[in-house]
Amino acid sequence: MSSTNISNNGQPKRIPRWLAYVLFVIIWGVVPWALSLLTPRYGWVAGRPGFWNLLGLIPLVAGIAGSLWTLVLHFAESRDGLDWEPDKSYLLTRGSYRFSRNPMYLSELTLLFGWVLLYGSVAVFIAFLVWWAWFSFVQVPQEERTIESRFGEAYLEYKCAVPRWLGRIRR
Repeated sequence: MSSTNISNNGQPKRIPRWLAYVLFVIIWGVVPWALSLLTPRYGWVAGRPGFWNLLGLIPLVAGIAGSLWTLVLHFAESRDGLDWEPDKSYLLTRGSYRFSRNPMYLSELTLLFGWVLLYGSVAVFIAFLVWWAWFSFVQVPQEERTIESRFGEAYLEYKCAVPRWLGRIRR
């Protein structure tokens, strides 16, 4: 393992499963709610979401399901907890990773877009744009370089077969 994935005691940086779920709820549930309080909630009537806002439940539920699916896939590969760093000891190519090289990020963006619609909040929409830009231009390219250096030809073959975000397998 590279030094970026090793803690001070020589073990991989991992977080326990329970903490991964708690962080998921805070980051993808509490933070959007708190952000939504910063700006008016468009489409809401008498303190409740309007019909069009409720359509946000569709991407919200899809994003939660996709995120949990990817977490379960990672837990299956790393039984001691979730590898925190992108330099993992395994290359996931099954499950949702057959359709996207980044299904976790795609699911998180889908989930956040659901909050955008449900809350009708400009602040949540700005957060969505910031996360999309971060994932697209910083996080994903950096992770791809790290994974390619670790897994070499196996990752290059996977990269040629599976799109970065979403689509059909290209075989």
